[in-house]
Amino acid sequence: MGLRVAIVGATGAVGQQMRGLLEQRDFPIEGDPLYLASHRSAGKKLPWKDREVTVQEISAEAFEGVDVALFSAGGGRSKEWAPVAAEQGAVVIDNSSAFRMDPEVPLVVSEVNPEAMTDRPKGIVANPNCTTMVLMVATKPLHEAFGLTEMVAMSYQAAGGAGQGGIDELLAQARALLELDPERLISDGAAAEAGVEADNFSKAIAFNVLAHCGNFTEDRHTDEEWKLVNESRKILGIEQLKVSPTCVRVPVVVGHGISARLTFGQSVDRDAAVKVLDGAPGLEIVDGVDADGEELAYPTPLASAGRDEVMVGRIRSDLADPNSLGLWVVGDNLLKGAALNAVQLAELVAEGR
Repeated sequence: MGLRVAIVGATGAVGQQMRGLLEQRDFPIEGDPLYLASHRSAGKKLPWKDREVTVQEISAEAFEGVDVALFSAGGGRSKEWAPVAAEQGAVVIDNSSAFRMDPEVPLVVSEVNPEAMTDRPKGIVANPNCTTMVLMVATKPLHEAFGLTEMVAMSYQAAGGAGQGGIDELLAQARALLELDPERLISDGAAAEAGVEADNFSKAIAFNVLAHCGNFTEDRHTDEEWKLVNESRKILGIEQLKVSPTCVRVPVVVGHGISARLTFGQSVDRDAAVKVLDGAPGLEIVDGVDADGEELAYPTPLASAGRDEVMVGRIRSDLADPNSLGLWVVGDNLLKGAALNAVQLAELVAEGR
């Protein structure tokens, strides 16, 4: 027997990925999925298998009989409609930040803490932030083996993390800057940066690196960095985990990279870490060096695009602390960082979790 599934935000970038994944993974759907969006998108037709499904305007009545509701339409819409869907009996899987730190809402990465799915008093399950999600897939098996105590995480986040608008802005700026005389970029880069239109980001993202993601907080960190702190603690169940984050935006279309220094309660070396990571669910090791020390393999954000797996490389013992490891983790922020994990959580619901 299949489940009735609704996608809220079906017309967006993540919603599009959700639609494709439900079909590709042969999710047990009863009938056609229900596509919900704002009144502006109502009436559009979107593909489902060999046919089309008409987008409906979101309403309380629309959730009647729905078993699973996948939300990816922003925090405001989730706050308004996720409780309504849950009251109608649906299990809500929300991709926004609206409920992540609610103590009555489990925050779940399918390969990391699936057992948390069973306790959902509000009928809502939260998808973590895309950066946290990618990092946790590699961090959890190491924590279980060696006992994580501290984490320094430097994220290099794709323009696509800001949605389709971020991707469009990166590509438009790149085209504009390519039209310039290269000497201008070299001799007066500030003027070139000021000459392109920036809407989704505070400065030009093309051929540039922005020293923050998200909005600054009073302590001069950003909300994106605080997500990494608080969500990691909740997912791993380590309330006092020490986390030092820096989140930056890079001119990559899709794929987040994180350089992490993980510190444990015992000494750990590279060989032991690789043994633990090898075969961990949802994780692929891309890390090889030859006898001369030449790097043969490491993952890149570009290579992660379109991949379900999180990839880890540059695994190495820390030079200053025998209890610490360095590693480089990458993952598709639209897939594992958002849509794929949501669908995987829906699969757990279908299994009876």
